Amino acid sequence: MSTFSIFLVLITIVCFLLVVVIMVQNPKGGGLSSSIGGSQMLGGVQKTTDFLDKSTWTLATILIALILLSSLSFTGSLSDTDSKIIEKTEAPATTPTTPAAPAAPATK
Repeated sequence: MSTFSIFLVLITIVCFLLVVVIMVQNPKGGGLSSSIGGSQMLGGVQKTTDFLDKSTWTLATILIALILLSSLSFTGSLSDTDSKIIEKTEAPATTPTTPAAPAAPATK
């Protein structure tokens, strides 16, 4: 398994976790924090909001870092050293041939 494939799997996992954390939040201040009845669970409502906010920023930062690192490790078939376009345009130049001189008319 190549390094790029490992980064791809990690990026997919982080994206899934980021979607889950964002979906748990409610933009109107509800979400998971409003569904918890007492302050005994997860350290209270304020702690839940702080945890979700910090985990969103942490996962977003990890996602950006993984994307940048994966672009550094990418060595695909279209890299600059193996370009097929450059090979096609660098065909050896052929020398143009001059047309043969027309034959002189036959005399009697």
